[in-house]
Amino acid sequence: MTRRTLTLVVALAAAVLGGAGEARAAGECRGLQVCLPVPGPWVAIPAASGAGAPSVTWEMRCPLRGYIIGGIDARVSDRAIDVSIRGENGAPVSPGVTTGRAVLFTAVYTGPARKPTTFRPFIGCVPTSGGGGRGETAVRHTTAFAPGKPLDRRVVERRLLSGASVRATARCPAGTRLLGAQHAFAFRIEDEPGATLLNAVRVRRTSAGRTATAVGTVAPSVPQGMRVLLQLQVLCTKAGK
Repeated sequence: MTRRTLTLVVALAAAVLGGAGEARAAGECRGLQVCLPVPGPWVAIPAASGAGAPSVTWEMRCPLRGYIIGGIDARVSDRAIDVSIRGENGAPVSPGVTTGRAVLFTAVYTGPARKPTTFRPFIGCVPTSGGGGRGETAVRHTTAFAPGKPLDRRVVERRLLSGASVRATARCPAGTRLLGAQHAFAFRIEDEPGATLLNAVRVRRTSAGRTATAVGTVAPSVPQGMRVLLQLQVLCTKAGK
């Protein structure tokens, strides 16, 4: 496929993903010659309920196979929100090594106010014929190991409905154990949601054995056509050592 054809494919995909005018780009494709911008929803960060800083995680994924994440960006509703991503171990730091088809954003509200806040993640996806390689050091030590991937994050996403309760269930595979679970909800709208919308969603999460369940409820006052998303994540690891 020529670069001109590839650019056309990316442009068409961006138009489709943009939908109803919500694909306003940030800086996720800056410096990338061929890039598919993928805007995320506005993710709610809950108000602080204790002494710690409230935080939330949200997974973003390239919608097309054969693409990996080459750029990221974010927008925040408050300047006191810190946004970061999890980068995988390996060298050099680059798409296909540090990032793959999916990336996990973490947002932390560091301000003094006890209020709900929001952030919006963006990813720029670039085509690739395969992921980057991972090198090994030349010297091996019997008491030190290169980090592997002992953790497996499973993500389930559901659309919440106005005036109804929707259940999301995520399960660790057989032979593994559940280390923990977390959830987040988000609004796929262009402008940041206000306090009324943030307070219109309630989520209750439970865990048992290898399974976590989250039930999200949206107040009837929320318009039926608004896309409200619930994301449930479980962190699994092998049951052995």
